Amino acid sequence: MEFPVYIYLGSWRIHPHVLFEALAYFIGFRVYLWTRRPSGMSKLMSLQILAGTIAGAAIGSKLLFWLEDPAATWEQLSQLHLLWGGKTIVGGLLGGLIGVELTKRWVGWKHSTGDDFVYPLILGMGLGRIGCFLTGLDDHTYGTATSWVTGVDFGDGVLRHPTQLYEIVFLIVLALLLIPLYRQSRSQSPGEGYVSGRMFQWFMAGYLLFRLGVEWIKPTPHPYLGLNNIQLACIAGLIYYAWLIGGKSKLRRSIPESHLPS
Repeated sequence: MEFPVYIYLGSWRIHPHVLFEALAYFIGFRVYLWTRRPSGMSKLMSLQILAGTIAGAAIGSKLLFWLEDPAATWEQLSQLHLLWGGKTIVGGLLGGLIGVELTKRWVGWKHSTGDDFVYPLILGMGLGRIGCFLTGLDDHTYGTATSWVTGVDFGDGVLRHPTQLYEIVFLIVLALLLIPLYRQSRSQSPGEGYVSGRMFQWFMAGYLLFRLGVEWIKPTPHPYLGLNNIQLACIAGLIYYAWLIGGKSKLRRSIPESHLPS
């Protein structure tokens, strides 16, 4: 296989990253619109929260990317075209989370909105990773050299971990594991102890845990006491979700929900 693997539609030759990233956004958003539950949220409020999510995701994905190699980022400050390129899914997810929570506080919406995003996100991320894999070395999402049977030669004669494919497999497994929570979230009478937003919390915790581990087999700088930028963000996110899933659940059982922070 020769990388990048261009997609041909008639006389058009389309770069795989461009095609699959566009499909990820389009199909993921359409699935969200198709599967989301009625919430009583006004159209204006919905648009405001969506705008906050997009803005937070865009900022978070860039900021975390710039922290991958702080020295290189500092050197490239005068070359804005270099800083403009690159982004991270983890930064986008965490930035989007911050953006949506801040916007919800601003507009006064106190209910969870995360569960409806889980499967659209999984689908979109999986499609995006197909484009990453087909792009090859230029995408910089491959893993370190390996002698495993899964090793892939992206065009330079070196067998590397196809971490993009590992992530796709993980997302499929995660989607299957989340089915019971999905059914509870859609039930007219959710199971005892189910908290709105719990499916999204487990999705985020699972994905962050996966990324924390898989980053050890990526050839990126690890300047933060042996960790890289994404691992630091994953640890921070995991601490937050451990509190949400564990500590805050205990708080809910002892305090009326109307007195809890949103």
